[in-house]
Amino acid sequence: MPAGDIRHSTQLASLATAMTEIIEDEGWVWTQIKAEARRDAESEPALASYLYSTILSHSSLERSLSFHLGNKLCSSTLLSTLLYDLFLNAFSDPSLRSAVVADLRAARQRDPACVSFSHCLLNYKGFLACQAHRVSHRLWSQSRRPLALALHSRIADVFAVDIHPAAKIGKGILFDHATGVVVGETAVIGNNVSILHHVTLGGTGKMGGDRHPKIGDGVLIGAGATVLGNVNIGEGAKIGAGSVVLIDVPARTTAVGNPARLVGGKERPSRHEDVPGESMDHTSFMSEWSDYII
Repeated sequence: MPAGDIRHSTQLASLATAMTEIIEDEGWVWTQIKAEARRDAESEPALASYLYSTILSHSSLERSLSFHLGNKLCSSTLLSTLLYDLFLNAFSDPSLRSAVVADLRAARQRDPACVSFSHCLLNYKGFLACQAHRVSHRLWSQSRRPLALALHSRIADVFAVDIHPAAKIGKGILFDHATGVVVGETAVIGNNVSILHHVTLGGTGKMGGDRHPKIGDGVLIGAGATVLGNVNIGEGAKIGAGSVVLIDVPARTTAVGNPARLVGGKERPSRHEDVPGESMDHTSFMSEWSDYII
């Protein structure tokens, strides 16, 4: 067999293996969600009808999520049945379903307040806003921009999370609390990123073009932080709560303050080994930042 054919066969086998793992992971998470919903329905009969209609009556995670988002985002003129069909068609894409599962796992593993996968699926508006954005981004990419913008508007109205449909978001994302999050049109967010409430990834003026932040994999952005302009936040970096970042932040470093400064100084900033977007460690820099901490 020619070398090119061998490589092609190997790539196909690797792709098939990856797809199998994704399907198995999705199946396991969906089984967990149904088990949790049954448990909660038995322990709290007042929720039984709600849990049946949103989870237990559905045959798959994408159907449950599509139904739930459709009911959350519908209005008198944007019908839940239309939205259900729209979401279900989008979540037929395995890459979107893989991102949904990764986001569910992110919330369950990183947020101590998240008591179950079903709790996240039903009640975490950061998770729900992110999944709805994935659909609006898909519509934007398909040049269905009026519908993408209409969905974007409903997401902002219902969840108080404003993510432009053109913004690109990876998987394993945690929008913790999520209220007041703003993500601009040309922003890019990598994988396994954690962002808290009232974070802005914005521009610096009215100029067009590529004007919003690029957030690397594994980044943690604390509550109320503002990152402005086409700046790069390096892989595994940490942005302290309330910080204002206007220039690039190197990988594995911590930026805090207004304007933000690097812990350890510009020339030799302190670097950390963990992945803050996953560890959620907000305060490890404090002993280095000052000898007097309130």
